[in-house]
Amino acid sequence: MPAGDAKAAGFDPQRLDRIEEHLVRSYVGPGKIAGCQTLVARHGEIAYLSSSGLADREAGTPVAEDTIWRLYSMTKPVTGVALLTLYERGLFQLSDPVHRFLPSWRNVTVRDGDRLVAPDRPPTVRDVMMHMSGIGYAPDNGDLVLEAGGNLRAPWRTLQELADGIAEAPLRFQPGTQWLYSYGMDICARLVEVLSGMDFDDYLTSVVFEPLGMVDTGFWVPEDKRSRFAALYGRDSSKELVRLAGRGYDKRPSMLNGGGGLVGTTADYFRFAQMLCNGGELNGTRILGRKTVELMRTNHLPGGGQLRDYALPGGYGEVGFDGMGFGLTVSVGLGPAAQQSVGSAGEFMWGGAASTIFWVDPVEDLVCVFMTQFMPSDTFNFRGQLKPLVYGALDDDRR
Repeated sequence: MPAGDAKAAGFDPQRLDRIEEHLVRSYVGPGKIAGCQTLVARHGEIAYLSSSGLADREAGTPVAEDTIWRLYSMTKPVTGVALLTLYERGLFQLSDPVHRFLPSWRNVTVRDGDRLVAPDRPPTVRDVMMHMSGIGYAPDNGDLVLEAGGNLRAPWRTLQELADGIAEAPLRFQPGTQWLYSYGMDICARLVEVLSGMDFDDYLTSVVFEPLGMVDTGFWVPEDKRSRFAALYGRDSSKELVRLAGRGYDKRPSMLNGGGGLVGTTADYFRFAQMLCNGGELNGTRILGRKTVELMRTNHLPGGGQLRDYALPGGYGEVGFDGMGFGLTVSVGLGPAAQQSVGSAGEFMWGGAASTIFWVDPVEDLVCVFMTQFMPSDTFNFRGQLKPLVYGALDDDRR
């Protein structure tokens, strides 16, 4: 995965070098994180790649080009793409009620103060893709609840059990009226299974991973790749870096978590993101049609609003709420003024619980992927710091 010609991609190489300088000076050197990796691509070519620090501090293993990272919620756009491939086969409409495919959702209720009432309309496929169905991210449909390592705090062993279990609890709000980070992508993963007739991991492998050459992405790490698997870190009460346990990833899990279960390399995720940047195609292999990718990255919030207008008070989002719209499993930037950040209107993105991030800027034909393994993800604003470093290195005249 060598970097190409930064100048040919319209970057100043010396300015791109500021990325690693900043990360080492501010984070790796002081021991705030163990290590990280940053990839910047433009016009389909990798213009910059840096690996800093250690993937496993205790073992002394440096970050390498093929280090495997926990993607956590960066799994969500992958799940969204998988579901949209079935949309392109005519198997569902975004307005279809979830209960058309998952019968246990037919009689869901809505919590209204001390009462349980019927929903004004059933939750739809688009609702679950947008975190607007009324479900939350805990067994009681509360706010985001993750153990150290991001494991689900529920007894569900399969996607079917999860989907049926969530349907038994009342929705937090009327579908389509508010936004709350949720198990929606796990519901989408179950929809993939029902619509395709395949286990979720098998469908991803055959329809997304193998066609894109994502050879190191999956729900577990085989024995021959374990030495490449990065350790997970957080910090203690004195803000010292400490290793976290998390789940083992040493065998195929029964719960194929569509919201956060994947691991993979920077190179693999770049292929996925570049496919989206290209309008659904990579190196002659088409995963989605161009108009479907446009549908995915369009702001679907009512009235073209921003997440701040719809986010349930006290809720959480990987990219914040201000200046952000939301599409189908990805957030959508509403422009530099709204976001108070350099970039382009229409860029789309998400992140993961271990502080991983990516964004795609169709205007600049630009992709950025950042990997580290530090929880929780709202400790350091890596995206906010990387964006001026990346865009500040642009050096082509497009007037």
